[in-house]
Amino acid sequence: MSADHNAIGAFLDAQAAEAGAARNTLLAYGRDLRDLSDWLGARALTLAGLTREQVEDYLSHCDAQGLSRATRARRLSAIRQFTRFALEEGWREDDPAIRIAGPGRAKRIPRTLDRAEIQALLDAAPGIGRGRIDRTRNMCLIEILYATGMRVTELVSLPVAGCRGDPAVLVIRGKGGKDRMVPLGQAARTALCEWLDIRDNAPQGSPLYRLLAGRGARWLFPAPGAAGHLPRQSFSRLLGQMAVAAGIDPARVTPHVIRHAFATHLLEGGADLRSIQMLLGHADLGTTEIYTHVLNHRMRDLVLNHHPLARGVSPDDAANTN
Repeated sequence: MSADHNAIGAFLDAQAAEAGAARNTLLAYGRDLRDLSDWLGARALTLAGLTREQVEDYLSHCDAQGLSRATRARRLSAIRQFTRFALEEGWREDDPAIRIAGPGRAKRIPRTLDRAEIQALLDAAPGIGRGRIDRTRNMCLIEILYATGMRVTELVSLPVAGCRGDPAVLVIRGKGGKDRMVPLGQAARTALCEWLDIRDNAPQGSPLYRLLAGRGARWLFPAPGAAGHLPRQSFSRLLGQMAVAAGIDPARVTPHVIRHAFATHLLEGGADLRSIQMLLGHADLGTTEIYTHVLNHRMRDLVLNHHPLARGVSPDDAANTN
């Protein structure tokens, strides 16, 4: 194994042990740094001697390959993390990537649903499922998702132990193994209590009873399979069925869109960005700030559509005015 690959391996080990980086993050870091190492190796260069000019040349190479701004920004982020680690470990005396301006990410307004559409989904949910057990579970899933804005993986892998006793808050294990607390509204608490009542009193010999006798015992939403809990893909399909029943294009309804709706509706209601950041489990406030663009877009449309002096002004014209 080359010295570069040894260094990358040590960096990844440190990220896993000290920073608690998630597995997907570590895989992305590894891929990006190995690509840089291969690019350097083709020029008889190594990571140990990496310079600012070489980093900039590599990013230009990535641009010439047609890689997106998001991919180039991610690769620069991986390089920055690595060079900072190398400096802290004493492998080098400078950080060649610290002052390099990245390509940035294109700011995209996240897709979301308005309050009436969310209510239509909630109204449709009780009718989705083959029987009372499925319907009660599905209602609990959608109520908790919209009440907390959690990620779909966090939702389907909720341990049942933390959901008992009519909790006012849930503790969620998020990315990187970090915990956060999110409050539950009354509707979500009611749906949770109803589901727990059915779950805990599953008739002996029923499919649910058998799930709870195996791997599913640990999870709030047990299901067949190696994980023991409902797969996120299954929940996505359930959301699609709810969307059809609610008269909404199912292509517009995903677990992440519900998460966006949660954050957007909080912002519309006057919540501050820092609080929304904590509820969503964002490490960076800049990630949360994208929701201000949703609100600004809606406010602009409100003025253009309803203000008497806005007639004849196009949205593009309005966006370009100060």
